[in-house]
Amino acid sequence: MLYLIIPVFNRKEFTRACLESLRAQTNLAFRVVVVDDGSTDGTGTMLRTEFPEVLIEEGDGNLFWTAGVNQGIRRALAEGATRVLTLNNDVLAAPDFVARMLATADEHPSAVLGALELDAATGQPVYGGEILDWRTNTRRDLLETLPPDQRRGLHPVTYLPGRGLLIPRRVLETIGLFDEKRLPHYLADYDYTSVARRHGFPVYCHYEARLSTYPEESGQEITRRQRSLRGYYQHLFGIRGGGNLRNFTHFSLKNCPRPYLPYFLLNGYARRLVGYFLH
Repeated sequence: MLYLIIPVFNRKEFTRACLESLRAQTNLAFRVVVVDDGSTDGTGTMLRTEFPEVLIEEGDGNLFWTAGVNQGIRRALAEGATRVLTLNNDVLAAPDFVARMLATADEHPSAVLGALELDAATGQPVYGGEILDWRTNTRRDLLETLPPDQRRGLHPVTYLPGRGLLIPRRVLETIGLFDEKRLPHYLADYDYTSVARRHGFPVYCHYEARLSTYPEESGQEITRRQRSLRGYYQHLFGIRGGGNLRNFTHFSLKNCPRPYLPYFLLNGYARRLVGYFLH
């Protein structure tokens, strides 16, 4: 049985739209676990009155993404999940999203699967996976390098984001849950999928399984639109900071091959220190 794990904190209209897109799936062989981390905008009431089929886990506002996802996964495993799929609340699933993910999971039972992401406003692809060269800390964006006629099927990638990530139970039993201690918010998803790949589990972006997202609503984009010294500090050191130096260090130490680590770290620090002002 597939369980979808959705961590939320406020933004109930996004959550409502996401859950409505899941109700419209062509394959309804799944349950949904929403981890409500102390929302104050009526999210909890909405979930109980409008979506009684949803399982609800609650936090006190201090879970952040990683611990929230882990709490949802624990509930799913206790309920007997054979697969889990982490999903952000600010996505809309195409009607055949679950059907395509499950069909491919049956064909590749040990694979970790991610989705092709489209801009909800334009319908254009915005994320289709990437290949990281650890030696140079450079990324090859598959959407920029794949010819249009090859944008289908499964494509191996270095890692995947957590907003539409299918994980077989076998992977969870082998490598455990997400690293909430060292990576409480950003990079936990990239870290987890990198670790899974190193343990021999294929990691693919599935180009027929599609999600619509709101790129301008990400925490990193909002912070960069409101540039300030306070924002710069939060970018580098805050738990929700997309350039958090501590998180990047942990990710690098865990995943970068040792011969490439010194350059990878120095290059990454430089990018984070100046990148806030360049994007």
